[in-house]
Amino acid sequence: MYMQVENHSDSVLHLKRSPGIRSWSILVGISSVGLAAAYYSEDSLGWKLFYIAGCLFVAVQNLEEWEEAIFEKDAGKVFLKTFNLYKKLLTLSRAGQEQVVVPLDEIRAVNVEEEKVRYFGKGYLVVLRFVTGFSHPLTQSAVMGCRSDVEAVAKLITGFIELDKVPDNQDLENSSETDGSDTDETTNKYEH
Repeated sequence: MYMQVENHSDSVLHLKRSPGIRSWSILVGISSVGLAAAYYSEDSLGWKLFYIAGCLFVAVQNLEEWEEAIFEKDAGKVFLKTFNLYKKLLTLSRAGQEQVVVPLDEIRAVNVEEEKVRYFGKGYLVVLRFVTGFSHPLTQSAVMGCRSDVEAVAKLITGFIELDKVPDNQDLENSSETDGSDTDETTNKYEH
């Protein structure tokens, strides 16, 4: 699954994503290699600890991030948060947590993009496009194979921030009426 809906009301849309089964499987697999190397080797205790610590380090490095997207209409902002366990353990500080805050009214489009996933083929993710031409992915990693899940999230966001509403044609009609009346007045001035 791409992202889960934590809260959906008229004013707040909160989406969340945790590391998937593939990510946890890689963590367990790499960690078990370190444990097996330490258990079956006849090396000293220091080397056994090195095997375990090294494999745990690589396993945590390959773990996906915890990600959140909070769209708040009252605040008029989007909060994109990520938590990376690897950075947190490496720096032993708050460096593992990052946040991007963007005004809600600057989002002009929500697209689903295809991304090549190393060794596994292609994956899909949601990309937010802004007025400035800048774009930002909703998540840092793509989900493989489930394009319909990603499209459902994109449609949910589009509906929530009301990008799917067509602008009123009345505004266009009013502007064309005033333009026509202005040209009539100028032609009347030159005729007299």
